Amino acid sequence: MSFPLLTATAAVPAIGAIATAAVPAARRTAAKWLALLFSLATLVSAAVVAVRFDTGAKGPFQLTESHSWIKDFGVRYELGVDGIAVALIALTALLVPFVILAGWRDADPLESPVPDRRWRPTQGFFALILAVEAMVVISFEATDVFLFYIFFEAMLIPMYFLIGGFGDRAGAGGEERSATLRSQAAVKFLLYNLAGGLIMLAAVIGLYAATADQLGSGTFSLTEIVQARADGELALGTGTERLLFLGFFFAFAVKAPLWPLHTWLPGAMGESTAPVAVLITAVVDKVGTFAMLRFCLQLFPEASSWATPAILVLALISILYGALLAVGQRDIKRLIAYASLSHFGFIIMGIFAMTSQGQGGATLYMVNHGISTAALMLVAGFLISRRGSRLIADYGGVQKVAPVLAGTFLVGGLATLSLPGLAPFVSEFLVLVGTFSRYPVVGIVATVGIVLAALYVLVLYQRTMTGPVKAEVRAMPDLKARELAVVAPLIALLLFLGVYPKPLTDLVNPAVDHTLSVVDQHDPRPDVAVKADAEAAK
Repeated sequence: MSFPLLTATAAVPAIGAIATAAVPAARRTAAKWLALLFSLATLVSAAVVAVRFDTGAKGPFQLTESHSWIKDFGVRYELGVDGIAVALIALTALLVPFVILAGWRDADPLESPVPDRRWRPTQGFFALILAVEAMVVISFEATDVFLFYIFFEAMLIPMYFLIGGFGDRAGAGGEERSATLRSQAAVKFLLYNLAGGLIMLAAVIGLYAATADQLGSGTFSLTEIVQARADGELALGTGTERLLFLGFFFAFAVKAPLWPLHTWLPGAMGESTAPVAVLITAVVDKVGTFAMLRFCLQLFPEASSWATPAILVLALISILYGALLAVGQRDIKRLIAYASLSHFGFIIMGIFAMTSQGQGGATLYMVNHGISTAALMLVAGFLISRRGSRLIADYGGVQKVAPVLAGTFLVGGLATLSLPGLAPFVSEFLVLVGTFSRYPVVGIVATVGIVLAALYVLVLYQRTMTGPVKAEVRAMPDLKARELAVVAPLIALLLFLGVYPKPLTDLVNPAVDHTLSVVDQHDPRPDVAVKADAEAAK
């Protein structure tokens, strides 16, 4: 039996979480270094997966593993990756070491008269981050629907404790009020996602019942279900397929998030520390959009086409609503949260445009948004930790006292507004081109989100970094070595992928083509070519 590389990639951070949690309480520094070591080992394992993956190989999944798990119910431990999964596993493994480095001091005990603020178990903070990483990685690898569902839901538990137990120290209102807000944000995050998960569970059970009825034995295997549909052995009724699709899509739309199921996001990101906020929007939320591509479209192709017009409208609302609310924000972290809502609208629009450019761009957008949001949010976290406030009005003239911090903040912001030459531009351009080729009105309206992005990013930079130096920021130090080690590689990646995205496009395009073939969709032919063919026929 070949080495189970995919299992090992998910097992390394899981073992690291256990090992970090077991470090004695007095050895906080040792726990940090151990967590960082395991995150780097996961990155190495993810790199091996990427190297072993053959972009020219036939078949939907590679490096597959399949073992019987719960035989009586047809549940298998079944893993496999396509190019989309490899790209997102690499993104996750890349970001977690930076999250750990950026949060190096976030879980240290505080000198505070409030007991719950003194008790900050450092080991627990880093163990929870590694636990989230393990669950996200195996979610990207799972090709058994039930196995995916387990980890799709399980990742909520460590995220709940990261939001509620290790919240942001900055902000007005005092310690007691801050603890209340953290708890409220954590509970709202959990309830929304649990509600989506319960609806999905009903759909998972319904899918099993449908396969058992037509195939003789129930199965949760994605490859078996897709193959059975292709062979004509499985034919879900129109009503059944649409109901099952809605059950899956609802859960993924909550996780993604998509308007109007997004209301947990601003509170969760606002009350989290900056590294945990990055974990939410750059890592965990990507599971939702990834699952739309892997499960919604491939399991329910007819229902996906049926629901496309409504989903595109919701995506458009997310783009414009998120951007408009970002323009009016006074809180730096909530502004970034609403900007992410707008970006997820672009991703979902690209997925359901049902074109190769749209879905390829959406996949690139997941990766590039993760990198750009991580860069912007982590620099914002460094800024907030120095001043002790998240309010935009409390800053001014920072670029004169901390030019490196201001410069990196600007690059992160310009990447967020998809400036040409930076990685997100390529993905946003492909999404808009792919959408316009099939739904021109939707593509045109979506471009308003680009204009609004320029507005909220540049106004944020102007109000915080330029103008007279406020007295409270005169002594603000510039980025330190550890902080530069976090930000510099992310900015380098934004520049590299902005001018040379070919490694990513070569990786994801075969998977996008396979998904479109399963849904039986083809790129629309340009009007010029159609007219030329018509004239030639005459």
